[in-house]
Amino acid sequence: MQKLLSYPLSIITYLFFLIFICIFHPIQWVCFNLFGYQAHKKSVDYLGFFLLKILYFTGATAKVENLELIPEGKPLIIVANHQSVYDIVGFVWLFRKCHTKFVSKIELGKGIPSISYNLNHGGSVLIDRKDPKQALPVLKKMGEYIEKNNRGTVIFPEGTRSKTGKPKVFAPNGVKILCKYAPSAYVVPVTINNSWKLFRYGGFPFGLGCQLKFIVHPPMKVSEWDFNEMFEKTEQAVVSKIEY
Repeated sequence: MQKLLSYPLSIITYLFFLIFICIFHPIQWVCFNLFGYQAHKKSVDYLGFFLLKILYFTGATAKVENLELIPEGKPLIIVANHQSVYDIVGFVWLFRKCHTKFVSKIELGKGIPSISYNLNHGGSVLIDRKDPKQALPVLKKMGEYIEKNNRGTVIFPEGTRSKTGKPKVFAPNGVKILCKYAPSAYVVPVTINNSWKLFRYGGFPFGLGCQLKFIVHPPMKVSEWDFNEMFEKTEQAVVSKIEY
């Protein structure tokens, strides 16, 4: 019965999703080209706001816990588990004060209104998962970028999202490169819960009544930790609060 009810609600949600990404594409262009970074960031923030709010049609909510733990005005390497595309939307709006950028797969860099534009012009980087050599200089660039500008980047060490909520093994290489080139950064473990339930039936329809939750764990300053110990503690923190 819930799945049957979800069909009309999901059509409405997807319709508004399409409307907002199409509306905000030219808004982003104008903001970026005429007014610069801050204006463009604001446009992306509010795109994230609206994309989260349309989930109300499905009865979903989204919140973040312990955001006050994150230091202000510092480079941030946010390490999280990955469950769905709405993880990214949540980081855009709920973590907007962190100036969150993304280490994203290269396929998202073209063809998607608003989303592809932001990934190409908003400070994020695109990696080709089929070409590990390509990823090295890209991650180096991101590390240097957040170090210089005191911004945050989100990386999902699982590589691909979990479709059941159960975490996959974290790969350290990407985080290690970011830490090398952003030595004054803080690693911020974040646990994401229930995002996967939005897509429990696949891409359509949405799961109903999902309560998306982002849990921030105590940050660790890169310069004060041995990397292997810090990475192990980061993975343990993230996994310890996953509900599945």
